[in-house]
Amino acid sequence: MSNLNKMGLAEARDALRAGDVTSVELTDACLKAIDEADALNAFVHKTPEIAMERAKAADERIKGGDAPSMCGLPIGIKDLFCTKGVPSQAASGILEGFKPEYESTVSQQLADAGAVMLGKLNMDEFAMGSSNETSVYGNAVSPWRRGNDDTQLTPGGSSGGSAAAVAADLCLAATGTDTGGSIRQPAAFVGITGIKPTYGRCSRWGIVAFASSLDQAGPMTKNVRDAAIMLETMCGHDAKDSTSADLAVPNFEAMLTGDIKGKKIGIPKEYRMDGMPAEIEKLWADGAAMLKDAGAEIVDISLPHTKYALPAYYVIAPAEASSNLARYDGVRYGHRAQLAQGDGITEMYEKTRAEGFGHEVQRRVMVGTYVLSAGFYDAYYNRARKVRTLIKKDFEDVFAAGVDAILTPATPSAAFGLGEMAEADPVQMYLNDVFTVTVNLAGLPGISVPAGLDTQGLPLGLQLIGRPWEEGDLLNTAYALENAAGFVAKPGKWW
Repeated sequence: MSNLNKMGLAEARDALRAGDVTSVELTDACLKAIDEADALNAFVHKTPEIAMERAKAADERIKGGDAPSMCGLPIGIKDLFCTKGVPSQAASGILEGFKPEYESTVSQQLADAGAVMLGKLNMDEFAMGSSNETSVYGNAVSPWRRGNDDTQLTPGGSSGGSAAAVAADLCLAATGTDTGGSIRQPAAFVGITGIKPTYGRCSRWGIVAFASSLDQAGPMTKNVRDAAIMLETMCGHDAKDSTSADLAVPNFEAMLTGDIKGKKIGIPKEYRMDGMPAEIEKLWADGAAMLKDAGAEIVDISLPHTKYALPAYYVIAPAEASSNLARYDGVRYGHRAQLAQGDGITEMYEKTRAEGFGHEVQRRVMVGTYVLSAGFYDAYYNRARKVRTLIKKDFEDVFAAGVDAILTPATPSAAFGLGEMAEADPVQMYLNDVFTVTVNLAGLPGISVPAGLDTQGLPLGLQLIGRPWEEGDLLNTAYALENAAGFVAKPGKWW
């Protein structure tokens, strides 16, 4: 069989079970694809030895007939997940040389299920960014191009390396994390599926923290069925994470019937933004029509506090980042600045953090420290927390009224060129999260499904937002949307 790396998880799993292919062959195909794709800068720490060792072990396990769904499947791990003995830098200079002595719960669960780690994937520094341009490793590059234009495009952020790697068939799937849209926005930009589960569904233990009340891990895959398979392995209660939910994890794949007859899908009027491109507006309308044709009832809904979501998010997330990043001080691990004669501990902290953190991380730490400071705590941080509660209640009211899922655009535009937005105005970049941050603030599950192409041939995604803990139902609605949209476009290989 050729082009093994182009398979999805479900297809590869079935081929492995049937004995048509081995995990070693699959892994070898992915490793070759990775070595040919340095131009995408998606994989930043390659682990071929670990990959081959795990692939051989997976083949033995499959032969023994005791293999879970993920066994033998080659995947990439975002650099935010700590992986034992493998550099885990969160794409930051301050964690240079850090090789953890432990494994994150999510990557451990995947390893225990027999998944094969191909290496670590590029991302925005500490997951702060929407374009993968804040990484110490340099930009990740989208495998997509606008028509015949050779401008390098962003794969989205912060999980840009994960998005680029899955879209370019360097791995069968990848882990991502989502604090304000960092799984769903890159998935939409590169034409793949990405799901952020309910807050607490996946353990955060061993994932480098950005904003602890918002961060959530999830899979980035080639289709909805693959997302269901991988998500089931990633979920589960973890005593090491106090926010982890002690709930049974259903068989998400078994819930994919595609039958959504009688489901109520809400269309929030507040997401109709001024200046929204006509093609995003059309895609949204087309998506609603597809779901209606599949038997769902489309209802107009109101989420009145949506307009306050971005300002509230950009107070809460930096505040939590400022607190979480205080530990990077050059004392215990990671980078430590060279000190001049007579420098004391204060100078060491200042120089280390100035050298180790990039500009965007410094900007957010300073904003966060400001909003938490004595004179401004009530004016900013406490007010943002109250707004967050109101946003959560908006969703609760809609779901209480019988709505099963909410359909919105995933992003305000298709992928933009690298460098087109980063330096101009940070606020312009922050506006990329306009459709996604509410889901994190409310702790809800959200999924991005590729649904069409723009006039320049770039992918566009639609977002479905589900009820808390009902990822199975959400995945099934996404499955119906995916079947109706019939998105099969792939980027032409230029790298």
